[in-house]
Amino acid sequence: MSEPAVTRSAKPAAPPTPRRTRRRASRGSGEQLRAEIVAATKDLLATAPNSDAVSIRAVADAVGVTSPSIYLHFADKDELIEAVVADVFAELDAAMVAAGEQADKPLDRLCAFGLAYVQFALEHPEHYRIATMSQPLHTDDVGASHIDQVLADSAFTHFMATVEACMDAGIFTKGNALAVTLQLWSAAHGIASLMIAKPFLPWGDKLTTANDVLRSAALGHAVNDLMGGEMTPADVDRWLARQRQAR
Repeated sequence: MSEPAVTRSAKPAAPPTPRRTRRRASRGSGEQLRAEIVAATKDLLATAPNSDAVSIRAVADAVGVTSPSIYLHFADKDELIEAVVADVFAELDAAMVAAGEQADKPLDRLCAFGLAYVQFALEHPEHYRIATMSQPLHTDDVGASHIDQVLADSAFTHFMATVEACMDAGIFTKGNALAVTLQLWSAAHGIASLMIAKPFLPWGDKLTTANDVLRSAALGHAVNDLMGGEMTPADVDRWLARQRQAR
């Protein structure tokens, strides 16, 4: 006679991942929910290794809603991430204004703006990478994203206004302020992106190094303008020799 079958108890299921309990939204609170989604994504993006590690499900759990609720406000994850980065970069405006208030002269203010820009990038590396080193998926007719518009209306505006002030003060030759702003912004972006991409290089104190780079770029442009705007390496050698002799 066969042994009776032994009934085994089922293995208890793992407890579900705790999620925030959210009260039912009141009428007209759509903008508040959107702001909460952006804030939660901002926090997740700040601690994640990259944007790929931030999922819609994780955002929904952090806010306390279902994933479909996210899609009521954003067409897809890329649109959400871009909105978050644009929101973060709006904060750059305040950081640059605060830095510029400490400088009375336009050249000092230009370097202060540049240093505030680099510091902001270093404090928000993933946001900065998405904003300036990734191909945007949502653009307008000229290829600009919402993030680009935020930068144009804040950081870039401050840079160019200060370049124009340097021209008015005779530090730079009056001319195409837009071209000069792009050149000096390239210096700020270059050192910021390198420090983010290659943090293992022997930078020393990063802000000190960044400040040296920014001052060198601004001074180099001023000297080049002083010498007619077309200095060659030989011209630089002769100019430096005269400066040393004058000491």
